[in-house]
Amino acid sequence: MVESQVNSLFNDVLFLTSLDPPRNWENEKSLHEAGEYIKREFEMAGGQSSEQLWIANGRKFRNIITSYNPDKPARLIVGAHYDVCGNQPGADDNASAVAGLLECARLTFSNRPDLEYGVDFVAFSLEEPPFSYTKSMGSYVHALSLHESKADVIGMICLEMIGYFSDRPGSQSYPIPELAALYPETANYIAVVGIQQHSGFSRQIAKCMKEGCQMDVQSIDFPTQQGLAGLSDHWSYWQFGYPAVMITDTAFLRNPNYHQRTDTIDTLNFEKMADVVDGCWNAICNQAKIIGIVKKDY
Repeated sequence: MVESQVNSLFNDVLFLTSLDPPRNWENEKSLHEAGEYIKREFEMAGGQSSEQLWIANGRKFRNIITSYNPDKPARLIVGAHYDVCGNQPGADDNASAVAGLLECARLTFSNRPDLEYGVDFVAFSLEEPPFSYTKSMGSYVHALSLHESKADVIGMICLEMIGYFSDRPGSQSYPIPELAALYPETANYIAVVGIQQHSGFSRQIAKCMKEGCQMDVQSIDFPTQQGLAGLSDHWSYWQFGYPAVMITDTAFLRNPNYHQRTDTIDTLNFEKMADVVDGCWNAICNQAKIIGIVKKDY
């Protein structure tokens, strides 16, 4: 982690949270400006950006994509959504993850790792209500396109809220006592969330993250896609049998500003965000170790 990385993350979140009106599905101008910013940052990082367009509720929306090693047949997908829920700035949800996505792309294009596979960095629109769990989600549109083209997908890493942390004892909540007995009571860790069907993939992602960052990395594989398991864009990839995980600070189980106007930039910890990015980037660069495990998951 270096100071420039912290500054980059801060500047990305500052831009996205400063858009007025907020970048929800009804505010097309703000969503467009967010998309243009992401395109510029992908291109400044060294990638070529492209758009994936679709229509929802009579309006045109787009995913923004850049690819590293585009000629490699096997693909790893790394994504985050750039829309917000309602009229709130969305610093943690989900500007923090978009910033993490951009920083992972910058690290990849600047360091040029020698990988046996390609990496597609995708910024999605329409993750939030009223489009959650529908075919109009940007991530569903993208996952469907991979399925239809018979792409060789290693798996998908979804970044979803990676900026809110607390060292206060009791700051982490859980929906049931059984989880509270297994996981920390302090909200100073990052979580890797998957399902048992693809447990080999999620375990190895968590392992690579632990090797790449200083933060405590916790992991959980739920038995099914329902409930807490599928609360973001990784859900879309499960619909087509692709292994996928969510990297998250646990959202409303920790952050009192979830979907509120108080979800502002001053509530985020950018040093810890940078540490999460380091862990994610290590996972991105070490997928060759898990290709055999992933193929068994299918």
